[in-house]
Parts: sequence; structure tokens; C-alpha cells
Amino acid sequence: MWNTVALCSICKPSPNPASLLLPRRLHVTRAFRRTYVGFSSHQVVQTRAGSTLPSRAARSKAKHSQCAQRYPLLDGHVLSVHQHVFEENLKNSEAVIKRYSELLQVVSKGGGENAISRHTQRNKKLFVRERLKLLLDDEPFLELSPLAGLSMPYGDVPAAGCLTGIGKICGIWCLFIANDATVKGGTIYPIGVKKQLRAQEIAMQNRLVSVYLVDSGGAFLPLQSELFPDKLHGGRIFYNEAIMSAMKIPQVAVVCGSCVAGGAYVPTMVEEAVMVDKIGTLFLAGPPLVKAATGEYVSPEDLGGATLHTRISGCSDHFASSEKEAYECVRNIISTLNYEPVPEELVEHDHPLYSSDELLGLAPRDYACTLPVKLVLSRLLDGSRFQEFKADYGTTLVTGFGHVEGHLVGVVANNGELSHDAALKGSHFVQLCSHRVIPILFFQNTAPHAAHPTSISQAEAQASRLKAQASMMAAVACAAVPKITIVIGGCFGGESYAMCGRSFSPNFLFLWPNARVAFVDSRHLSTIPQAGDSDCTDESELKHLKQKLEEESSAFYSSARLWDDGVILPQNTRKVIAQCLQIIEQQKYQVLSPYQYPVMRT
Repeated sequence: MWNTVALCSICKPSPNPASLLLPRRLHVTRAFRRTYVGFSSHQVVQTRAGSTLPSRAARSKAKHSQCAQRYPLLDGHVLSVHQHVFEENLKNSEAVIKRYSELLQVVSKGGGENAISRHTQRNKKLFVRERLKLLLDDEPFLELSPLAGLSMPYGDVPAAGCLTGIGKICGIWCLFIANDATVKGGTIYPIGVKKQLRAQEIAMQNRLVSVYLVDSGGAFLPLQSELFPDKLHGGRIFYNEAIMSAMKIPQVAVVCGSCVAGGAYVPTMVEEAVMVDKIGTLFLAGPPLVKAATGEYVSPEDLGGATLHTRISGCSDHFASSEKEAYECVRNIISTLNYEPVPEELVEHDHPLYSSDELLGLAPRDYACTLPVKLVLSRLLDGSRFQEFKADYGTTLVTGFGHVEGHLVGVVANNGELSHDAALKGSHFVQLCSHRVIPILFFQNTAPHAAHPTSISQAEAQASRLKAQASMMAAVACAAVPKITIVIGGCFGGESYAMCGRSFSPNFLFLWPNARVAFVDSRHLSTIPQAGDSDCTDESELKHLKQKLEEESSAFYSSARLWDDGVILPQNTRKVIAQCLQIIEQQKYQVLSPYQYPVMRT
């Protein structure tokens, strides 16, 4: 299974996994013969005399990397007094990771072995994960929200009935949305709509080429009231397609199965569409409805097959005799986009001085027993080096600059409650990053909701802190730079907003398996808030509320409902962050046309 070497939840292994174990310096040394040390062939420029020199961008990045080696070192040693907390955290991490692995196994099988057998043998189609192998470059890709759709009120919908993620096609980072017709017969559930909308949002934020693999039976009609009428229901997918086209974000679709009813607009609104002969069909009303309305039988192929739509209707632009040919066609289309792939930069960077495996013991089990967050940062940043900002002020928030695989980032990390001073410090630092156009990493482990004040002085202190937190929220909301949020512990109450929670639209948001997402922490709940003046507390009601909060605050409950972009293993965090930064950086290599209109079929 791919997920044994996953960077996030599921990734393809490289052709030579052993090469991943080579030191960074060895890769650079091998490149020396054809380029200057630390610069790839993509990064050199030709001089008049014919010699090669590193490009300006590469030289600049190399200088940044050299300067970063002068940042102060973080002390990542776990003190003996903290060892018992480390061990308790480790036990908890092992338990939640075991559950995480079990859920991934369920998701990887789609609708189950019987459904896959019908899909591949009777219907002569490829399983969705096999389709991605043909479409994407042979490199690891980032799958988004793989646990979405599990344990929903209307039942399990593995992976929400569609795979979404970001991978490379011809060296270009592309977002994909691929229907899995083995799940619920390919029908679309509310959680499936939400997952597709989130994928489109990521594509718009990061200007990613989008590829749709359409194989769906349309909306699940018994839940139509949750799919059709509202602003963020199914119709928003088509609205987004038009907006993305106007934004000059290329979109390509492959009709590799059924494409019925409203879903038929997906391939007809993209710039280029490919249809697979004999298995791809596209129509608003299928043969059964035609039979019911007119009494006439017509085959799916005659009604809306690839031949009809490529030769007569013009709804599709490319005819493919097989799925393999269709995905080759998509790769050829991507190669015509006039995009420059992000250079494979070989600028040397240092690995952290401490093992990433130790992050399992640093993943907080309980907010009240967290270890210093700098221990986490020392296992994520290049060379464990960190240029701290306002180190002695507002110490319950750690801010500063570091590098992740050579990418300069600003870091905002909880180290306790977000106090008045900490919030002012965070606001100041976020504005600095915004002015300097530096991406921001938020490491979120917020405090449970504060208790009610018991005195006037406490009330005044809370009001002061509230005002400072509001200032930080405004700074985070208005910071026009990429933002990546990792919930490493608790995501509680209003403090999570200031730390760029989901409602503040980070480019990416991931959870560690131990994370808790709730307005309050059930483990700190002693009384039930009562309406009116009554102080009475029903013990059975309190117990029921605690159980409900405990269940609903787990990382897996959150991820199933798409409150995040996926659960990632702590030891893979550095790789996932680096991958996200590479994806974000691709925008620098796009050439945009000055004209502002969408591509429309006539």
C-alpha cells in the first residue's frame, strides 16, 4: 500500500526509496560536475563567453541559506524532569496512530472489494487510485482529507466518495478531484460536495491547475435538501469553475465514467475535456428517464458517448480509445500551458539536529501537561536554528524566523495561554511577515476556554486580553501571505481564531492524530453553563455532555467533517510543510495574460 511511505496520508513511493536516505550534501556533490555547487541546471544562466553562472534567484536563495546558518541554535533536549510527560505523550501518540492507520486501511479500499471487482471487471474501468498512477508523475503527492465522510449521520462515505489532492503532472503542481464510483455507486453526498469545494478553494488560493476525473451518478436524491439549494451546495462547484477560468487557472476534465444530471456541467465548463470511448457518458437525463418520458430505448453510448460529444455536440475536445490514452492526453494538455516547472533547487540546507520520531513524545496528550514548544520547533527547522522575535515578551507565544528545507518562514507557536502581551506580540510579528512577504507557519495548541471572572480585576484583565486577541485576529485575517496551520495539540475556543483556525482561511490546515478540536475541553468541564440564575447542575447531564464533547473533539471526527485538510503523522510534518511551501511557490513561475474573461464554449 502507498500509505506505508506517506508524507501526509497517502503518497506514491519514489522509484528508488533508498535515494531518500542519502545525505543532502551527497546529492549536491553529484550535481557539481554539471553546475556550480548548490545550483541545479535549471538555475544557471549562460554568459556571452558560453560559461554558466548561477541565476539571480538561486544566488539569492543560497545567500539566505548561508545567513540562516548564523541563526541561534535551539536546545531540543528533553529534560529529565519532563521525561514522564514525554513518555505519557508517546503512549497516547502510539494509540491514536494505530487508530489512524486502521481508518486509512478502510479508506484505501473505497467502496469495498466487491464494489471494486464490479467496477474493474464488469464495467471495465480502472480503480481511482490506479487512474492517479497513470495521471501523475512518479513522485509523492499530497492527498487531502482522506478521512472525510467516515461515521457521518447518513453512514460511512469513504473518502467522501472522491479523492482530492495535489501532485505533479509534467513537473507542474496540479490539484485533482477524482470521483470514486465504487463508493455508493458514485452518487454524490453532502460531504462529497464539501470536499470538492474545499479542493477548489485550495486551487484558487494557490493558483493550481485543476484536473477533474469524472465518474459519478449525480446527486444522492434522498439528501437533495443538503445538496442543492444553498449557497455552498452543489451549484457552487460550477460557479467556482467559472471564477477559476476568469482567474486564468487552467482546468481539464476526463469523463471516465458516468457523468449525469448537474454533474454534466463539470466537463463542459473546463477549458479542455477528454472522453473515454465506451465507458465515458455525458447527459442530463440518462436512458431510463428517456424511456419513461418517450417510451423509446436509447443506449448510453448513442445518447451521450464519446463519439457523439467529440464529433457532433462539441462538449468534449478529445476522443480517447482507452483510459491510458486519456491520461496521456491530459499530460500533453498540461505541457501546453506555458508554465515553468518550479526548479529542482539543490541549494544545501541542514537537517534538524534532533530526530523527528521524538515528536511522538512531544505531541500533547493534555493541554495542562504540554512541553515547551521550542522542543517541537527544534525537530522541524533547518539545522534546529531559529531567529526568535521578542523572546522575553509575551513568552506564552513563540514567534520568529526559520527555514524548512531552505524556505524562509515566520513561525507563530503557542507555548501556553494567549495572554494580553502574547497576543500583541503575535499581532506585531504577523504584520512584519506580511510586509516582508514571508509565509507564516502557525503551530496551534490553544488553551481551553477561560473560566468566568470572579472579581472586577479579573474581568478587566480578560477584557484587556480580549482586545489584544482581537488585534491579532485582524492582523492574521489581513496578512496577504500564505499561511499554513498545524494543530499539534488543542484547538479550543476563540484563541484558535487568532492562531489562524479554519475560519481564517489558511492555505493549508493539518492536524496531528492527538489533536482536540472543540470550543471547550471536556476534561476541564466541571459544570454545565445554565441559562438564568439557576446554579443547579444535573450530574447525569454533565456526564452525557462530557462524553459527547470527548467524541466530537477527536482529530478523526474533525477530519471526517472536513474541518481540516487531513491528519498527518508528527514525524512527517516537516516533509508536508516543505511540500506545501513548494506548491505555494509555483505561482512565481506562472505567466498571466492581461485579458480578463473566461474560456467559454460556443
